[in-house]
Amino acid sequence: MADVKKLAPLIFKWEGGFVNDPRDHGGATNKGVTLATWQKCGYDKDGDGDIDVEDIRRLTLEDATRVLKMYYWDRWQADRINSQAVANILVDWLWLSGKWGIIIPQRLLNISPQDGIVGPFTLSKLNAQEPRLFFAKVVKERIDFINGIVARDPSQQRFKQGWINRLNDFKYF
Repeated sequence: MADVKKLAPLIFKWEGGFVNDPRDHGGATNKGVTLATWQKCGYDKDGDGDIDVEDIRRLTLEDATRVLKMYYWDRWQADRINSQAVANILVDWLWLSGKWGIIIPQRLLNISPQDGIVGPFTLSKLNAQEPRLFFAKVVKERIDFINGIVARDPSQQRFKQGWINRLNDFKYF
């Protein structure tokens, strides 16, 4: 079974410190955790009575790892995925793109409806796949997804190569 401790170093290799790039639709982030995500699952780190950009600035690697486990890894129930490589690429997609990181893989698995909820049926269909072939399908779909983002919003072109480089760092093993 897959283990989040094997994924976390790969994700955090690609996530830097605090960034608040106005061209990034994620807004203020630190270690890949957006302000919107921290507001849902975090706490007031600076003690000023609200959860805001200043709290994002204070996130630690421990905070980000807790968010990864509780809100992304567990949402995929990745402890129950047989292939570590498949778990890694799926959880990373969810981390980067929200519900699409479940909905599109559900489409690849011919699950209907594609509801963004991982339950026993999704897991059984996933674990029944030949992992190397499914991994390759996910890579192709993620490239198509990235190209779609840029086609819909050309301002995101500046992020495209970084997204592709990150995706290429995920290997089937």
